Amino acid sequence: MAACRQTWLSFCLLALHLALSLRAVPTNKPPPKTYIVHVAKSEKPDSFATHLDWYLSTIISVAATSSELEASTEADDPADRIVYTYETAFHGFAAKLGDDEAERLESFPGVLAVLPETVYQLHTTRSPEFLGIGPEDSNNIFTTAAFANHDVFVGVLDTGIWPESPSFSDKGMSAVPPRWKGACETGRNFTHSNCNRKIVGARIFHRGYEASAGAIDEKSELKSPRDQDGHGTHTAATVAGSPVRGANLFGYATGTAQGMAPHARVAVYKVCWTGGCFSSDILAAVDRAVADGVDVLSISLGGGVSAYYRDSLSIATFGAMEMGVFVACSAGNAGPDPISLTNVSPWITTVGASTMDRDFPATVRLGNGMNITGVSLYKGRQNLLPSQQYPLVYMGGNLSSPNPKSLCLEGSLDPRVVAGKVVMCDRGVSPRVQKGQVVKDAGGIGMILANSAANGDELVADSHLLPAVAVGETAGEEIKRYSKASARPTATLTFEGTKVGIRPSPVVAAFSSRGPNILTLEILKPDVIAPGVNILAAWTGDASPSSLAADHRRVGFNILSGTSMSCPHVGGVAALLKASHPDWSPAAIKSALMTTAYVHDNTHQPLKDAATGQPSSTYDHGAGHIQPLKAVDPGLVYDITPEDYFEFLCSQKLTPVQMKVFTKHSNRTCKHSLVSPGDLNYPAMSAVFRQQPATTLTLQRVVTNVGAPVSTYGVKVSAFKGAYVVVEPKTLRFTRHNQKLSYKVTFRTLSPQSSPEFGGLTWSDGTHVVRSPVVVTWLQSL
Repeated sequence: MAACRQTWLSFCLLALHLALSLRAVPTNKPPPKTYIVHVAKSEKPDSFATHLDWYLSTIISVAATSSELEASTEADDPADRIVYTYETAFHGFAAKLGDDEAERLESFPGVLAVLPETVYQLHTTRSPEFLGIGPEDSNNIFTTAAFANHDVFVGVLDTGIWPESPSFSDKGMSAVPPRWKGACETGRNFTHSNCNRKIVGARIFHRGYEASAGAIDEKSELKSPRDQDGHGTHTAATVAGSPVRGANLFGYATGTAQGMAPHARVAVYKVCWTGGCFSSDILAAVDRAVADGVDVLSISLGGGVSAYYRDSLSIATFGAMEMGVFVACSAGNAGPDPISLTNVSPWITTVGASTMDRDFPATVRLGNGMNITGVSLYKGRQNLLPSQQYPLVYMGGNLSSPNPKSLCLEGSLDPRVVAGKVVMCDRGVSPRVQKGQVVKDAGGIGMILANSAANGDELVADSHLLPAVAVGETAGEEIKRYSKASARPTATLTFEGTKVGIRPSPVVAAFSSRGPNILTLEILKPDVIAPGVNILAAWTGDASPSSLAADHRRVGFNILSGTSMSCPHVGGVAALLKASHPDWSPAAIKSALMTTAYVHDNTHQPLKDAATGQPSSTYDHGAGHIQPLKAVDPGLVYDITPEDYFEFLCSQKLTPVQMKVFTKHSNRTCKHSLVSPGDLNYPAMSAVFRQQPATTLTLQRVVTNVGAPVSTYGVKVSAFKGAYVVVEPKTLRFTRHNQKLSYKVTFRTLSPQSSPEFGGLTWSDGTHVVRSPVVVTWLQSL
């Protein structure tokens, strides 16, 4: 040990001498970038009193071994090059490094991984009632009493919060319990008084952003927890907003707006700025949130898919899961393309988006007498008379190939052609509401916004700046044909307010990202879907409902769509389950959400995909649509421990160094308890026949009884064309609460299919129905 200590000290003195001697060396190298350095905490040499001392020495050492220092004034002080240190969810630091420095650092003792900064993007009422947990639901078992017995803290990583919104009133809430360790950070236009018993924490994370994108312009952007964008306020209110009667947007969606867990407490972590959300800031926020004491994290962000050991958010949330924190992440808005998911780690609950049974109908009445239904949130002084027809123009030449004019891009419309007319615009490239602004600036009096093939017939409503109606792809093609065929095409637009009881619903949103999970086919993703289309929630006072600079309207509530909106629904419901079952692990909560989810709409037909109008699959809707009242009493759960997740990683052919990224314990090693990744005790099953001949495949599962102490469950499994499925045993008899019983499922190939087959496996005791989605895939046949 003494020799080791002496070696490190000698090396550091040499490194310091070299660093001092090289400061004057000129360089033409590019400025350093931010890298995230994961380290093995236990490998800190004893010669360093703290981990920070070790990190500083590492920075000096890697600079000293360069042939010349990076062109950076920060080289004068190594401490200035460290952006963050991470201590709770995982261990390491973020630092400004040259590319060659980062490469060399990977070989340093104790360094597990060096990852470049990643920019994440935001994945951008009636939903409590739709989920059966609204304020008027007499059978709502998620009452104040549950939270009085067990406070739940929800952390929201986003753009901050608008604390004056009535959605964050703390009226009737008790004092914050001492186990909460968070803080209310102050800044411009944000003081300690902006926090209360509802908003119990507010922090900002900007060092990673500034290290990469430059200093924040504080004249236009507030370096404080205050939300100028609106996205963070909307998601925080969706997850845990207090009830607000009479909430609406321009008279649309009027009712009581409340979050999924209105009695939960909110901690906001502002990680997103004008130029995006940077991974080093996100990781610092996760690390701090876990230390603060959050029970649930809602993260409506995404940044692509990387290998588990190279995905910093995956690593950080693994650490959060180890500390008992449930993590919900948005699946992304890249649908309906397949394999478009983000946030696919099995310890994350990945949430897709669906519609509700509420809509905002509007009608396009054509000159030929045809009425076409669309949607709109337009409310303004400028209106078209229902009894009058107005000239209609579509600037696209080829109906199937949009161009700048048909897309109504800025500067593309000739006022001499569109003035005084209703303009048909194709969706795509630019924001939907911005197209209306372009039409308005060119003198148009109305807009019809037509979906592309990617959007199908899904209808997303917007608060337009002129009379405008969004229509589906099929309707859009009909209008285009009419406009080209008629010598003098005309139209008028009418708006019909809010309607509920829409059928069918829910429907999988066309924009919702799809599976399969490209990293591990055996782990089905997304996990569930939840309301994410036309969601009403609180809004910032600093931005218009359209977020356009030309829009000077200000509102207290706004209606948005995206998996950013569906994610906090699941985060809030997870908070409800945590309050009801404080001893449940994150995996047990996820299991309850998945095995009680439903896969039929309110017409009793299979869930449909808005992009195609056809039934959706497990790759689209996961286990199905969440059902909170069922999830609180699921009967059985598929629990997973941190050790189980580690064993899953052992099945992913990672190197020992790569594995160390996921453990704070140097003595944790692979036991290889899983025969395949499919044996992880996941609430869904994916049987993957990878090689031929492969005629038989067996998966193992263990269920825990969280229902009646004495109960007997029988099993049913779907029939598959390509495989015969046997479940053993066919009956599970429980004699006590929390008892665990195992079963195995054997798949025997009959006829390999050219595409995956979807089905389900269901256990039932007559009271509880515990359903797991099942997918069978033959890779050689695809």
